Amino acid sequence: MADVGSEADVWDVVVVGAGPAGASAAYAAAVAGRRVLLLEKSELPRYKTCGGGIIGPSRDSLPPGFELPFQDRVHAVTFSLDGRFARTRRSRKMLFGLINRPEFDAQLVEHAQKAGAELRTGATVSRVEQHGPAVPDRRTVAVVLADGETVLARSVVGADGSASRIGAHVGVKLGQVDLGLEAEIPVPPSVAEDWKGRVLIDWGPMPGSYGWVFPKGDTLTVGVISARGEGAATKRYMEDFVARLGLSGFEPTISSGHLTRCRTDDSPLSRGRVLVCGDAAGLLEPWTREGISYALRSGRLAGEWAVRVAEAGDAVDARRQALNYAFAIKAGLGVEMAVGRRMLALFERRPGLLHATITGLRPAWNAFADITRGSATLGGMVRSNGMARRALEILDRRMDTSSGVGPAGRGIGQRERSAPEGGGEDAAEAEAGGGDAGGPAEVSAVAEAPKASDAPKAPEVPDAS
Repeated sequence: MADVGSEADVWDVVVVGAGPAGASAAYAAAVAGRRVLLLEKSELPRYKTCGGGIIGPSRDSLPPGFELPFQDRVHAVTFSLDGRFARTRRSRKMLFGLINRPEFDAQLVEHAQKAGAELRTGATVSRVEQHGPAVPDRRTVAVVLADGETVLARSVVGADGSASRIGAHVGVKLGQVDLGLEAEIPVPPSVAEDWKGRVLIDWGPMPGSYGWVFPKGDTLTVGVISARGEGAATKRYMEDFVARLGLSGFEPTISSGHLTRCRTDDSPLSRGRVLVCGDAAGLLEPWTREGISYALRSGRLAGEWAVRVAEAGDAVDARRQALNYAFAIKAGLGVEMAVGRRMLALFERRPGLLHATITGLRPAWNAFADITRGSATLGGMVRSNGMARRALEILDRRMDTSSGVGPAGRGIGQRERSAPEGGGEDAAEAEAGGGDAGGPAEVSAVAEAPKASDAPKAPEVPDAS
């Protein structure tokens, strides 16, 4: 580096993390004509534990000209209730597509680079500083790398995942932590053909848990998720799920674990000239734990507002721009998360009700299809459907969701509410190994629907949607 503090050495925006959120932020800032540096600790492409479902909101948030590397296009969903009462619903139109994250992430980064962002891989960030000897003035943030190098920026976007160091700096507060386990299982052509165009969603045996099968050519992505603290039970669910599917005889190429973390309503999204987005901000849908669309959308907003923060001449103006970013997030993604946490509370208490609704009522299935395609949002449906809104209001009075995400303290202790500086995949795998002691718009119409044990078995039938 040249002399610390010289204008030529100060980037307009430094983005930490080159996943969907970081690449989207880097693209948005670079398109605005700013000098952007994208830092990634791994070499690309790299594997990430993720189902890889691309729903409508994700597709609509991609850069112009982005060609999705679909491995399969989903037209049917089989729903089951812990292996029972299976029913397949079908659609003539594509519901969503399936991708492999290494290809998808690398392609997003390429678009950011084409827009003008500079990429540095193998760059691990140890901390950021907004005061002290490494910071030449109040308009600058110091990004300190693990090798001791200091990178200077007018604004920083933290997109470094659910175990974010930048999130810890900002003070992200968590209200829900879940453990996901996943395996990539190669299968012969006959098995792959049986799954082509169809996914499975299995509502699991623990409160709030579910499993999935996503077909991707000659490989099936199979996974389960449940609240952290149920590591041994989650591992058993995964083993039973794979065996029930008849896949135990196939050797996975990858088996992995991952912790997903949801923010509380009052969690900060910025500190000084540093913004956070995606998993680093705890932004994901609390019920399904879908995170790609949240990463893409929040990343784009973070990149746009980071440009404004970089242009701010003083702390007051920088704070104003950061608050505007927070408002944009809360007005959009925050509303969807609020509905998602209410749906999670319902799902934890009455999974059979939810299963009977989505498999037995065409309006509920149509709502599911509209949401996955991107023609509607869960939040929008609740706002526009008085019956659904009243049902969720009744639910809120019956259940404690005061933590801001899901039932209070779900999967997280009081001492763990701030974002950790570690404990991502390694922590997930450790818990799974040893354990821990420790549609929707029609809900009100079936408020007294049968519990899981009473749910009727329905045949597989095609749908006209």
